[in-house]
Amino acid sequence: MEVIKTDIKGVLIIEPRVFRDARGYFFESFSRREFEQQVAPVLGYDVRFVQDNESMSCYGVVRGLHFQRPPFAQSKLVRCVRGKVLDVAVDLRKGSPTFGKHVATELSEDNHRQFFIPKGFAHGFAVLSEVAVFQYKCDEFYHPEADAGIQLLDPALGIDWQVPAERMILSEKDRIRACLADTPIEFEYT
Repeated sequence: MEVIKTDIKGVLIIEPRVFRDARGYFFESFSRREFEQQVAPVLGYDVRFVQDNESMSCYGVVRGLHFQRPPFAQSKLVRCVRGKVLDVAVDLRKGSPTFGKHVATELSEDNHRQFFIPKGFAHGFAVLSEVAVFQYKCDEFYHPEADAGIQLLDPALGIDWQVPAERMILSEKDRIRACLADTPIEFEYT
């Protein structure tokens, strides 16, 4: 696999080696050994995933920007197994030189890319295809009492979700979340 650094340290794009022939394709979507050998050295620490999640959404659904508050913060390794999404990570680490900045990348069933989002980031995605099936690997279990998020349409974030506002489908919880400036942030940059 190829590990691609982004403009924000710790946020990575991972491209697997895909083997194609007349039958279709094959690739390893996750290898603990490869992750330890290639990703952990770039991060400077190891990550152990404990929970896998999957969602299915239709065009225009925008989910996010979500995170879990400490001590239950999550790192995530995400991918789109059907369709296409715009995936976004926003830096929420106080004192970070990139606080409030984001990285956006397209994940699709065609490019097989994965996106690593470390602890201290909000995460969200917009569905750009008719339907998308999205998978998440998390290094912490879900804790409802730690569930949090920021307003995905916060103008200060400057995210182009690539879905017209009138076509966006949001949950009520995501619709009413506060902007970053009005959200208590508990992550520190180290």
